[in-house]
Amino acid sequence: MKTTRRAGFCAAAKGGTAVPRFFLDTIPDDEAVILGEDARHIAKSLRMRPGEEVTLCDCLGYDYRGEIAEVSPEAVRVRILEICKSFAEPSVQVTLCQALLKGDKMDWVVQKAVELGVRRIQPMVTARCVSRPDEKALSKKVQRWQKIALEAAKQSGRGIIPEVLPAVSFQKAVKSSPKPRLLFYEGGGRRVPELLSETETALSMFIGPEGGFADEEVAQMEAEGGVRATLGPRILRAETAPLAALAAVMVVTGNL
Repeated sequence: MKTTRRAGFCAAAKGGTAVPRFFLDTIPDDEAVILGEDARHIAKSLRMRPGEEVTLCDCLGYDYRGEIAEVSPEAVRVRILEICKSFAEPSVQVTLCQALLKGDKMDWVVQKAVELGVRRIQPMVTARCVSRPDEKALSKKVQRWQKIALEAAKQSGRGIIPEVLPAVSFQKAVKSSPKPRLLFYEGGGRRVPELLSETETALSMFIGPEGGFADEEVAQMEAEGGVRATLGPRILRAETAPLAALAAVMVVTGNL
């Protein structure tokens, strides 16, 4: 029998406990099969058994509440019980345009930004970036950041996997990012509640590297219609600023 999609959220799992979450590209309405690394994880690490529940996500904002029918390290067959909209997706799609940071700071930013509800992350090279890996090394970093985003999406109950885009220049990021564009600037700007409201559906946040944005970058952003924003009088670390900014955006738009 075909399962009906619901406009509301899925019912809680048995006992009200959280259930493991897995993303699949295609999920039939009646039964799904989990393969590969996720199947091995279910069978060997989680040691799940038939009758236990899992949540499957189609990367389009829908959750599929399912019950395991068969388990093996090669394949896990799941009977779909219910299909409904993911409750964890924000009403606003935020693109985080983040300047490359030193060391493993970007790993932290990607993980926590996904937990806070970011839609996509656009790494960018700005004038004052200390980290400037070559194209091959940067491509490998983007792949790693995408894996971090996937794991963070599973852990935080997201309904989609936020995309980590290939790194671009600051200029290209400005041109390609959705409006309104907020550039968080240590030189001052307007507070987030003055710039946004609960009706926002999409926006971009620009966060600089350890040395901040160059004056010419600020000027270019303003010439393209962007606005300067502030996170207050305190000086934040480069890896703290994007998370503080994202949290502020989520509060103002009613998503936190």
